Amino acid sequence: MNAIYILWLRQLKRFLRSRARLIGSLGQPLLFLVALGFGFGPIYAKAGGGNYIQFLAPGIICMTVLFTAIFTGIDIIWDRQFGFLKETLVAPVSRYTIMLGRTFGGATVSTIQGSLVFIISLIAGFRPVSWAYVPLALVLMFVIAILFTALGTAIASVLQDMQGFQLIMNFLVMPLFFLSGALFPLQGLPPVVTVIAMMDPLSYGVDAMRYALTLSTHFGLALDIIVLGACVIVLTMLGGYLFSKTEV
Repeated sequence: MNAIYILWLRQLKRFLRSRARLIGSLGQPLLFLVALGFGFGPIYAKAGGGNYIQFLAPGIICMTVLFTAIFTGIDIIWDRQFGFLKETLVAPVSRYTIMLGRTFGGATVSTIQGSLVFIISLIAGFRPVSWAYVPLALVLMFVIAILFTALGTAIASVLQDMQGFQLIMNFLVMPLFFLSGALFPLQGLPPVVTVIAMMDPLSYGVDAMRYALTLSTHFGLALDIIVLGACVIVLTMLGGYLFSKTEV
């Protein structure tokens, strides 16, 4: 547990000491909220969808958590290149413990980022239907963050260079986000797109977040939690296995 705490604390300190990273990571969510929220808001309202900011904000929060969490895998490549990973791996603790510490640290950072975007959403005009469910939203942020931090760790464990990681992440992250229902409702989509969206784990995260903040759901909260929980277990085990096989 002490090793997990130290690695968690290291990830947190690296994030808090990097003001440029903190501010820069808020640029894209702010752009989506302003450009899409206010740009497509009138069209969404005329189509009978209501307030688009209310629909969009949970998806943008999940987008922030996704991007921050999955890109924490880059830290493994940086640590490998600068020798810190080698020093970590020779410590008298299991590699799975090291992976858990890094994963919890990345998930905490992602949850902080998601919470900041939630505050920005409030400034933009978003209002939760019930503040009593906001703690559930924070828990969901952390669960989603663990899921995608583990995925980023798994991918980074088998790559050696930064360029390869960025290419794979862009090939993977953008489809995960755009097909999750974060920007548009999942009702009435073509059958092929509907099937793909149902295979996207982020779809269930967005749907659960939307329930916690607006009390609306597409799949149902119970199914969302079951799928997210199963994905967390599978990807954490996969990330731990691949990280245990990594070489420096």
